Amino acid sequence: MSGTDKTKAGHDLAGPVVILVEPQLGENIGMAARAMGNFALSRMRIVNPRDGWPNIAAQRAAAGADHIIGSVELFDTVEQAIADLTLVFATTARAHDQAKPVVGPEGAASEIVGHVASGGGAGILFGRERSGLTNEEVALANRIITFPVNPGFASLNLAQAVLLMGYEWFKLSTAGTLPFAMPERSEPASQHQMQAFFDNLVAELDKVEFLRPAEKRDTMLVNLRNIFTRMDPTKQDMHTLHGVVMAIAEGRKGPAKGGVLDGAQATRLRALLAEQGQGGATADSSSTVRGLARLLRRNPTDAERILWQALTRDRRFAGQFKRQTPVGRHIPDFVSFVHRTAIELVNANESEAIAADRAKRRAWLEARDYRVVDIKVDDVERDLDGELARLEAGLQQGR
Repeated sequence: MSGTDKTKAGHDLAGPVVILVEPQLGENIGMAARAMGNFALSRMRIVNPRDGWPNIAAQRAAAGADHIIGSVELFDTVEQAIADLTLVFATTARAHDQAKPVVGPEGAASEIVGHVASGGGAGILFGRERSGLTNEEVALANRIITFPVNPGFASLNLAQAVLLMGYEWFKLSTAGTLPFAMPERSEPASQHQMQAFFDNLVAELDKVEFLRPAEKRDTMLVNLRNIFTRMDPTKQDMHTLHGVVMAIAEGRKGPAKGGVLDGAQATRLRALLAEQGQGGATADSSSTVRGLARLLRRNPTDAERILWQALTRDRRFAGQFKRQTPVGRHIPDFVSFVHRTAIELVNANESEAIAADRAKRRAWLEARDYRVVDIKVDDVERDLDGELARLEAGLQQGR
């Protein structure tokens, strides 16, 4: 796993000596040194390495653990390598039928930490890649370490065995302290803030009738509340969640669910609607027409949204217009039954089918005493105030 921060100081701990007995491959020595470096073990001794020493393959595989490779001590025999130590462990995956304590890596690490703290010298023997330690070499140790592994596949790579022991020793030596924790970028949310968010969420869910049937409402509310209290949210979390709820509540949810169509998308849908409307009143076509009309109704273009907001908020028009409301079998963009006026938004580069459909709708509406006002989309986006003034003047003339 990458992520070494060379700006941080490493731990300088007194630990056990790692003793590799007749290692065969330089790569394994290098990877063992790398594993030692991960857990602040610095003393490596090698007994009679097969390919001699120094070994370029070991240096390459050490991946930066040069301080360990550079201070390796060489010995001809195991007896020489452990001569100054007072507690020696032999690692093995096989039972050697020797009357001495057998411990796991955690138990060995615990004993090593205590022994070194009292001033003793400790070492761990690791055997050859192919055959491990001999009975005679195991006999030189005070304890046997074996790993709780799958008995049907118990052999570990040399570096893996070193890493497991290094991890257990380092964990105990540092009390399991992790190198970093989740940053506290925002203080925990207060109960008041969480309640305000929850009240807002419930209000929006009620608008869409989510909390039903009525007899399950209380249970659903408890379950919902528990979702957020389990999170232990921060103030920033609550701000974000509140924003999510409001964005959904305001209708920008994507196609057919209250999103925003651009002019080109709306034009294509209106063209399809016009073509389907000209194809006869079959069951399939009428279903398609209703589906396309619903899609347009739920997904206003930016121009429709801008004009609709103006018509609902401007005192001159507030409450007088409806959007995408049927008039007979036609659905103009906006209609005022009070003023018997329909507004049609006209996109640039509309197809002949759309223009013909609009003309047919205009003729039908005008035959029933409706005034039809065409407003260009570009004019809405460029000069909304001017278009509203023109609309007002037209409504006053019609009185």
